[in-house]
Amino acid sequence: MPRPLSKTTSKHGWLTCLLGAVACGLAGCAAPLPRLAPPVPARWQHAVAADPARPTDLHGWWHAFADPALDALVDRALAGNLDVAQAVERLRAVRTLHERAHARYLPELHARTHDAIDPDASASFLMAGFDASWELGLFGRAEGTRRESQGALDAGVADLHAARVSLVAEVVREWIGLRTAQQQEQLLQQISRQRRQAWELQQTRQRLQLAAPGAVDQAQAAWAQAEAALAAPRQAIDASAQRLAVLLGQNHPDPAWLQAGAPPELGAWRLDGTPAELLRTRPEIARAEADVLRTAGELALTHAELFPSVGFGASMVWATDINNNHRISTTPNGIASLGPMIDIPLFDWGMRLAATHAKAHELRASVLAYRQAVLQGVAEVETALGSLQQQRQREQQDRQAWQALQRADQAVQVRARLRLDGPLDRLESRVAADQAALELADARAAHGLAYVALFKALGGAPLPAPDTEQAASPAPADAHGAPR
Repeated sequence: MPRPLSKTTSKHGWLTCLLGAVACGLAGCAAPLPRLAPPVPARWQHAVAADPARPTDLHGWWHAFADPALDALVDRALAGNLDVAQAVERLRAVRTLHERAHARYLPELHARTHDAIDPDASASFLMAGFDASWELGLFGRAEGTRRESQGALDAGVADLHAARVSLVAEVVREWIGLRTAQQQEQLLQQISRQRRQAWELQQTRQRLQLAAPGAVDQAQAAWAQAEAALAAPRQAIDASAQRLAVLLGQNHPDPAWLQAGAPPELGAWRLDGTPAELLRTRPEIARAEADVLRTAGELALTHAELFPSVGFGASMVWATDINNNHRISTTPNGIASLGPMIDIPLFDWGMRLAATHAKAHELRASVLAYRQAVLQGVAEVETALGSLQQQRQREQQDRQAWQALQRADQAVQVRARLRLDGPLDRLESRVAADQAALELADARAAHGLAYVALFKALGGAPLPAPDTEQAASPAPADAHGAPR
């Protein structure tokens, strides 16, 4: 017949159960993540383009230029750019560590051997054995490690996306700059030839005493200025070609780039989106959110250091005498041990508490940095939208001016054939039309660059291949935008 439990035994049993329940409850204890509450407006202040076109794909926005050479350049840059390759390798490194972050709280087994000498110097031993330990990850340690690892992984994903966004934008910018500079060089060459012809006509008129010497000097100065203006587009061509080579991971530009071609012209496009979409597309915001998660993990770990580290340990050691002066060995061959491991902070508890307070301040700073990243993203998009509207209007006005001067030049041609205008009038009319074409080319390029700036601010870039980025599983967000 079993004996009834004594009062003391019952009390110890209830105490053991209570401690076990508390330990289980504290196993996942970690401070809740802060609510980010991103300050995103309800709508854009500037109206977006309303062209009768399909919505522009954020992952292929440069196709609106309808330039096959540009599309090929972007593909080559994504495959060969060294900054993107570095970001890919860093992400792989972070992912490798992330996949093993949970191993810290799994049982560990170590095998070791060492020699030992008896304190009386009468014997020496060879010892071999196994040590096993298992840290339980209580008091929020496991959750803090998970947050820290996940934050580092999310930051790596955001950095890779940022590198791709910046790369695509830079390639499109340099290509627009290269082709625009080539067009400007051609127009300036035409203006230079016309200025030279005007100078030669003024010299002829001077010999016929139909023009004053000052008119000849002015014509010569105009021709010299037109020649000097050629230096700017030629320098821009060389610089853009070199930068494109670097973006593509090459040590020299392709010869085909230096052959003049038509600049890419922005076609019909439409933007369907809201400011709230920046939270998932803009890499700077994703990076700031990852920093919040990582800092929250660090805070959880420093907070857990205020409490005991609890685990289990076991060992098995075998020993054999190497040199024993006694005839009969009194040393057992094997010793086994098993029991809990508890590490309690005592005299350095104040330093640990200070570290926790410091991490709490860093977490609040990271939340503020997240809000700042959202505000900067919204402001950058709004600025790009406003600039895009202004540059679009500028291009329209410059096109109207160029068309008007083209019609005026055609009228001068007719008058010249009827001997109602002279050759100088014809040259001046042609120069005016070419200068208007220069202004139109610059306005068209500025319009395209504003479009590039908009989609860079939106975080537009092609999605990476699955083998280079297996996207991290982001923490689900609650209704306030804070990851849970």
